Order: sequence, then structure tokens, then C-alpha cells
Amino acid sequence: MKTSLLTNFSVDKENKKISVEREFAASVAKVWDAWTKSDILDQWWAPKPWKARTKSMDFREGGSWLYAMVGPEGEEHWAKFEYESIKPQKSFSGQDAFCDPEGNINTEFPRSKWGNEFKESGNSTIVSILITYDKLADLEAIIEMGFKEGFLSAMENLDAIFEE
Repeated sequence: MKTSLLTNFSVDKENKKISVEREFAASVAKVWDAWTKSDILDQWWAPKPWKARTKSMDFREGGSWLYAMVGPEGEEHWAKFEYESIKPQKSFSGQDAFCDPEGNINTEFPRSKWGNEFKESGNSTIVSILITYDKLADLEAIIEMGFKEGFLSAMENLDAIFEE
């Protein structure tokens, strides 16, 4: 793994947000595809030994990505990302939520509002991610679930794809 790649992860409890800045050794086009095409997302989105498995993806404003995080024992945790705005190879935003296999949102868990920006930086791409929450308790619950460790681990899976 290349340790020279930029990785910043910060939690701002006062404003109920998580900021992640991550550099990838690939072009904006390749990084964009890795974040927006289900066949590539399934290869990296879940931290090992978990796997991501897409049930459906409609990458357009108003569309959604319905997927499961599948554990080593076959257990499934479903989530749905609803796309709100898309500027090709520049940014996309939307809401992520836990759900059932049919995509019905589980309101007992916090929803996350994501904004992802993609910027070329020499021979690499920097993805800036801002995740916001309605309540501080929601942010804290996500962190307690191991979001930081899991998300940073998943991004290392993406590094491995770009190294191939």
C-alpha cells in the first residue's frame, strides 16, 4: 500500500459532520467510475472480510443504489443511497440510509447526507467527502459502529484496484 497518498479524516461534532479527504493514484475518470458503477463498487466498498453486493443501481438524479454489506458468515446489512445531484466527474450528493432488502428505509438508524467532490491533482485524484447528520447522536452512533475504520479500510481496497 502506498502510504504517500493523502488521507484526512476529521469529525466536527459541533457542526455534526465528518470530513474525509482521500487521494487515489488514478485519473478522475477511473476514480469516478469506481464510485459510480456497481460492478466496481462491489469490489471495494466493504471493509474486508465483508463484501458489498449490489441489488440495483440507477445512477442518476432521483435514482438510487440498493446494496448489502455481506459478512463472512453470510449476514447481510442493507443500505440505500438516494442520489440528489450529479455533476459528471466533478461531484455527486445524496442520502445514505439503512434499509431492508426491498429498500424500505429503517428510520431507527441515522441517515447520512453525503457530498463527494472529485479533483485532479497531478497524476492522482483527490476525493473530498462531507457527511452531515441531523443530530449529534446520529453522528456519534455512526462513529461507534466503526465507520472510520471500515471506510478507511474500504478505500485501501480501492487503492488495490488501481494498482492492478
